[in-house]
Amino acid sequence: MDWQRYTLVGGIAAVLLALVYQWNAFKEQHAPALDQKTVVHQQATDSATLPSSEVQASATTGDLPEGAVPEVGAPAQPKLIRVDTDTLSLLIDPNGGDIVKVALRDYYEKIDTPDRPLILLNQTRSHTYVAKSGLVGGQGNCSAGRPAFSSDASEYALQEGKDSLIVDLKQTQNGIGFTKRFTFTRSEYLIDIAYLVDNGRSKPLLAGICGEIVRDSLEPPVDVGIGMAPFLGAALHTSDENYYKQDFEDIAKKPTTESITGGWVAMVQHYFLSAWVPNQEERNTFTLQPIGNGLYSMGFTSPQLRIEPGQQGTVATSFYAGPKDVYRLEEISPYLDLTVDYGWLWWLAKPMFRVLNWIHEHIVDNWGWSIILLTVFIKALLYPLSAAGLKSMARMRKFAPQMKKLQEQYKDNRQKLAEETMKLYRREKINPVGGCLPILLQMPVFIGLYWMLMETVELRHAPWIGWIHDLSVKDPYFLLPVVMGASMWLMQKLQPQPTDPTQAKIMQLMPIMMTFFFLWFPAGLVLYWIANNLISIAQTWFINKQVEAASK
Repeated sequence: MDWQRYTLVGGIAAVLLALVYQWNAFKEQHAPALDQKTVVHQQATDSATLPSSEVQASATTGDLPEGAVPEVGAPAQPKLIRVDTDTLSLLIDPNGGDIVKVALRDYYEKIDTPDRPLILLNQTRSHTYVAKSGLVGGQGNCSAGRPAFSSDASEYALQEGKDSLIVDLKQTQNGIGFTKRFTFTRSEYLIDIAYLVDNGRSKPLLAGICGEIVRDSLEPPVDVGIGMAPFLGAALHTSDENYYKQDFEDIAKKPTTESITGGWVAMVQHYFLSAWVPNQEERNTFTLQPIGNGLYSMGFTSPQLRIEPGQQGTVATSFYAGPKDVYRLEEISPYLDLTVDYGWLWWLAKPMFRVLNWIHEHIVDNWGWSIILLTVFIKALLYPLSAAGLKSMARMRKFAPQMKKLQEQYKDNRQKLAEETMKLYRREKINPVGGCLPILLQMPVFIGLYWMLMETVELRHAPWIGWIHDLSVKDPYFLLPVVMGASMWLMQKLQPQPTDPTQAKIMQLMPIMMTFFFLWFPAGLVLYWIANNLISIAQTWFINKQVEAASK
């Protein structure tokens, strides 16, 4: 019995310590050098006419070598192009046709600011996060020179009744016509980007499309409580790993180059991501590398298309900027859904999310109640394991007086105490580890569920009842953690009490310690734990009654 309790206490303590360690490491390693409130304010209030620091004068004249794409345009400082759809508001810089700002209209910066959509990409004086794309040919570089495009308007909007919106940027240089076409689709966060090239020269032209995400290492504001260190950095699909990720420190130490058929490259943060998804039928080259001035590049280059004189050619790619929607990411590209990072227990977390989502869609349209029903489902599924453990603990509780008597009788002879205790176990058919092992086997389920709830963007700003307006952050009044502690205390009363006074005091402190830790846990996770405890109390009471009836 002592071994069982010490193992349980040690297991719980190890999990809590690991969570606290990860949280502290996250705070220390990713603390921004700039004041977060100032940055958030600047991101929300910067004007639409952002300075284009990437513009380079690159006018070319005379004949061009065969196969070269001209670095076209005498760059100017035109007004940024604004595009609004039902899901996105973004700014495009005509110098290069780069996306320099993206706001997600269905997601708020804070739950109490519905008039301020969450800004994912942005170019400000204190923060850089933009998506560049261009043409490369010969030894061209995706960021070498930003051609100056023109457009028919400076503002575009997806009209009611229309399913798509096309924005064309045009430029002509040395007899070559370029059209950079952005295609936006209703209810979508995926943007199709194509270059339509009209080769009016007398020589063939080689052109491939490239794209890169350029970002600094500034940590976005997050409120995840103790235990969670959300990943911030780059990820891509490689020939060796379906999901290979590097934080900014890793990129600086070890830049990555990978060539693969299809593939994608993404910038990942808590709940959201941006990603370049090139042609899935071609062999593309991906790179993760530092580019100086505290900036990092996450990009790709596609194979080059040969365009004969007088012919037209098209090279295309797609850019995603939006939430970590598992189902949509699965459709866009293989393994892109792994950016919803459930950790090493993804094989448990992913099915649990699918069950949770099914409950929400088909049974109850509330994520809080969905979590409770998911808990009921998991407890029912694990009931055979739980019942075995509870029956063993119930028998231990029944013979606790005899064990206490043995401890008093042989308190000065531990060897004899061990022998007599084992005799009691054999005589009464008690398995001392029978109550511990089933509970330990359930720990991976809890950890997997923890990461699933933490990574599920659907819980962000999702209400439950009353004062719980956001299941992804802590309870503002700490009522749920108190209820959780009370349920844990009640559950202890139904279990066999330790005979050792020191151990008894430790167990009495456990509900208080757990309540303290859970004060900063997301409300959705605390809600799961409360439901789990209440169901465990009911199961324990039922098993105890069964054991008592059988003994009579």
